[in-house]
Amino acid sequence: MPTLSAYAVVLLCAIATTALVTPLVRRLAVRVGAVAQPDERRVHERPTPQLGGIAMLAGVAVGMAVAWQMEVFSPVFSGTTEPLGLLAAAAVILAVGVIDDVIEVSAPAKVAGTVLAASLLVMAGISILNFRIPFAGIVVLSPDFSYLVTVLWVLGMTQAVNLIDGLDGLAAGIVAIASGTFFLYSIRLADEGLLLPSTLAPLVAVLVLGACVGFLFHNVHPARIFMGDGGALLLGLLMAASTAMVGGRTDQEFSGQAYFFFAPLFIPVLILGVPILDTLWAIIRRATKRQGVATADKDHLHHRLMRLGHGHRRSVLILWAWTALLSAFVLYPTYSGRGDALVPFGIAALGLLLYTVLHPSARELRKGDNGDNGDVDGEPIDEQSLDGHADRSGDQSV
Repeated sequence: MPTLSAYAVVLLCAIATTALVTPLVRRLAVRVGAVAQPDERRVHERPTPQLGGIAMLAGVAVGMAVAWQMEVFSPVFSGTTEPLGLLAAAAVILAVGVIDDVIEVSAPAKVAGTVLAASLLVMAGISILNFRIPFAGIVVLSPDFSYLVTVLWVLGMTQAVNLIDGLDGLAAGIVAIASGTFFLYSIRLADEGLLLPSTLAPLVAVLVLGACVGFLFHNVHPARIFMGDGGALLLGLLMAASTAMVGGRTDQEFSGQAYFFFAPLFIPVLILGVPILDTLWAIIRRATKRQGVATADKDHLHHRLMRLGHGHRRSVLILWAWTALLSAFVLYPTYSGRGDALVPFGIAALGLLLYTVLHPSARELRKGDNGDNGDVDGEPIDEQSLDGHADRSGDQSV
């Protein structure tokens, strides 16, 4: 396997490239009119350029090129189409998102573009080949079902990242924590001989981490540029590809997976628990109201936190911390070899706490007990005014 110092070189290249290219992309966004204007559906209060996903892809591509030139990564690039297929799929899904950022395309059109990008991954050899069903053992997928499951996996990941992209730095920070965690998890599996040296997944995780960190220099509140749908879809696709190459191919038991009935695909689901929970919550919420899945609303996790009285930065930090805590549940037993039995109870406790704090009835009760609407970073907030905002993505993806 490549050394940690080799991965560090690739990481720094991805960070530097993304950070340096982002100001250029910002100028491009202004020139082509890809600027998110404040309105009743959006949280930000000033016109902000989008298209940050272009800078992210530049960071990923440069980092991949650097790794390709390093001898230690030769097993990853030798005799495989996966790296080129991954870049091609990333370019396609970025193009879909960028077009939507500029002229706004329909939700079905974005789904079609996402399916095309996922199909390129499968054609390149990146797909989910097997997984465990609790109490039923290993299921080896046929080529047709492997293709279907991989496409659904990509659709789910891209949707999750896109929906959580509602506050400055929120999506980039969450994906950075998740990708860093998944890199450490993959390295641990490799050390135990459960991943081949040719596995592309750890490299992809490092590249995603670098792209997110480099972009955060320009995206923390108050953001000078947004990643846009292009960036959100890109990050979702890259995380889906990385996790599929590990979770969908590893069928051996290992400490750290015991609490998931040795089902590796549950590991990335937990690491990305915040955006995935937000997506499931949104689907159920809109279904109960008989609304379309693509209907914009103002009840995402970050909106609820702000209505509880947390400001923009504090809401972002809370969700970052939540992602880090969920990631710790994965890494602790994986590296220590113990604590598996306690993890399900810890996860259940966190879920119960999140539900109790953010459930609308609890929020209303708390507001009534306090006799006010809370505050945002120490200042009174207008609950009615805040309810007029939704996330800047408009929940247009499906």
